[in-house]
Amino acid sequence: MTFAFAFHLFLHVAVPLAVAGLFFRPEFRRASLLLLAGILIDVDHVLANPIVDPDRCSVGYHLLHHYWLILVYFVLALVPKTRLIGIGLMIHIVLDWLECIR
Repeated sequence: MTFAFAFHLFLHVAVPLAVAGLFFRPEFRRASLLLLAGILIDVDHVLANPIVDPDRCSVGYHLLHHYWLILVYFVLALVPKTRLIGIGLMIHIVLDWLECIR
């Protein structure tokens, strides 16, 4: 595992926790869990061969990382009942997209 990949994985945990701490402190535990649930969209990696390719851009490639679904995740972030899940999914997509531009 390269340092860059390990750092990318670290960010998928650290950023949602930081957002929960900064913006959702009164409900930190619940917010953290829902924001971290954004990681679950990486389950679509098992459909790819190889499962992890550090040179492949996840956004637009993997099933749950398609552009039309990103719009759904954005809408989820706008709806109060699904806001935390939507924000967690958007954080995940943005972090994956940042890996694409390196």
